[in-house]
Amino acid sequence: MSPQPSYPLMPHATASWLVDNTALSFEQIAEFCGLHILEVQAMADDLAGAKYTGRDPVHSGELTQAEIDRGQASADYRLKMQKAPLSVSRTKGPRYTPVSKRQDKPDGIAWILRHHPEISDAQVGKLIGTTRTTIAAIRDRSHWNISNINPKDPVTLGLCSQRELDALVAKAAKRAGIEEDASVDIQRLGTDRDALIEQLRAERVATVKAASDAAQEAEAAAWLEARRAEGISDS
Repeated sequence: MSPQPSYPLMPHATASWLVDNTALSFEQIAEFCGLHILEVQAMADDLAGAKYTGRDPVHSGELTQAEIDRGQASADYRLKMQKAPLSVSRTKGPRYTPVSKRQDKPDGIAWILRHHPEISDAQVGKLIGTTRTTIAAIRDRSHWNISNINPKDPVTLGLCSQRELDALVAKAAKRAGIEEDASVDIQRLGTDRDALIEQLRAERVATVKAASDAAQEAEAAAWLEARRAEGISDS
């Protein structure tokens, strides 16, 4: 079995630099960077290159100038990675949350504490990516920003997936011996759905009736206007 090919740490930025600073063919650059040749072509046409700051593979040690020269001398030459980038593995720890969503964590935590008290603090912390101290502060309302915390579904906030939340709820419910609540939730969701459908149906009927009434009023007004016009002409 052939070893898996190694590509630059930042393939698009590296390809952009090679396009701008070498005479390598698009095919050579694409193969070395693990990109499609059309992506490299787009960089050369300034359709995509402007999005990336070029990264010098010679400076990073991934290529040597001699290797680039060999590639420029022959279009059939395939560039060889001189020093593969170090692989970065995910270490154990709290779930990573994008900076843009970190301010939503307290809202998600508050929602779970309110709707699923059977979930342990350790499980909440792992799901949301937070600490037990923060969870405890929200639970006892000693959090520094408690006045601005509004419980919101963490799935809606993008803090976790619905599958992750459902699996955690099922696991916590089983541990607490309250599996029967699942059927209650399903029944409640069905009732809510029926209520929503009924509401939409009523709104649609009201809209149609309003449109019909408006049309009848317009028709009556037109008839009266016509009658007035006839009266004027008869006189």
